[in-house]
Amino acid sequence: MAMRGSDEGRRKGGEASLHSKSVSAAELQVYLKGMHYPASKQQLIDMAKSNNAPENAMSFLNRLPDRQYGRPTEVGQEFSKLK
Repeated sequence: MAMRGSDEGRRKGGEASLHSKSVSAAELQVYLKGMHYPASKQQLIDMAKSNNAPENAMSFLNRLPDRQYGRPTEVGQEFSKLK
């Protein structure tokens, strides 16, 4: 079914944001809200999933080195290296 007018614009905008390859460090922390540190890579992924993180954020988290993260700033440091 074809969408027209403003519905099409909203659909495209939503898809663009979901499929965008970039995610900001601040945005990433929103998806990790409630995370208790230290945390493993898998725990970060699980928390982001439970916070309904979009694919671009999940893609980043899946690329993280498999280790323990002692605090949110360590995730941010990895973000800087991988972006």
